[in-house]
Amino acid sequence: MKRLLLALASVFLLAAPASADTPWTLVKSYPHDPAAFTEGLFYHDGALYESTGLEGQSEIRKVALKTGKVIQRRIVDRPYFGEGIVNWRDRLISLTWRHRRGFVWSLGDFRPLSDFRYDGEGWGLTQDGKSLIMSDGTAQLRFLDPDSLGEQRRITVSWNGRPVDRLNELEYVRGEIWANIWYDTKIARIDPATGAVIDWIDVAPLLKAAKVRDSEAVANGIAYDARTGHVFITGKNWPRLFEIRVGK
Repeated sequence: MKRLLLALASVFLLAAPASADTPWTLVKSYPHDPAAFTEGLFYHDGALYESTGLEGQSEIRKVALKTGKVIQRRIVDRPYFGEGIVNWRDRLISLTWRHRRGFVWSLGDFRPLSDFRYDGEGWGLTQDGKSLIMSDGTAQLRFLDPDSLGEQRRITVSWNGRPVDRLNELEYVRGEIWANIWYDTKIARIDPATGAVIDWIDVAPLLKAAKVRDSEAVANGIAYDARTGHVFITGKNWPRLFEIRVGK
């Protein structure tokens, strides 16, 4: 309860100065596994790739978009709590929450290839075609070398000069980094060069449409389809995944 109250208090402080001016329209909704505690999401070659969390329930999955059915899965063994995932060439890279350990898998069959270490916590993961980009629950984003997985640089994300923390699931969209904010319905559109928030997207109507009641069922899942320019949005334990068209 204390953690929840602190989180809600920080949400209020963040939300007060943050507008949400980027318009969007709903295109379609699809089934989504309500048992999936979504921590990572991306779209690749017509399918969704998803990472789920919670110790003993963590998986990486390939999911059929239209039906929400799991096509392929790999269980992430205890004691790991699965977090963000991203593709890089023929590999899939995944994070874990507090064990400071990430994994590299074959993108084709989810076969384990190697692991790597990092300081602090692992939250979200995306890539810009040159680097992997990682969140750790703070206001900082780390850029990693996609081959060595070593850290290259960091940026601090800010809005009106104030750090924006609790950066969660990430997606690289049209030259910007988009980030879910833990316990908030706003998505930050971030300049990858400076860390400044360009604008906000408020997906509160999608949370309402998902009809979830649990306070932990937060918005957390952004996947970009470069072919259509549309974005897929879901959350932890949401029974629906939404396709939206976003303006600038």
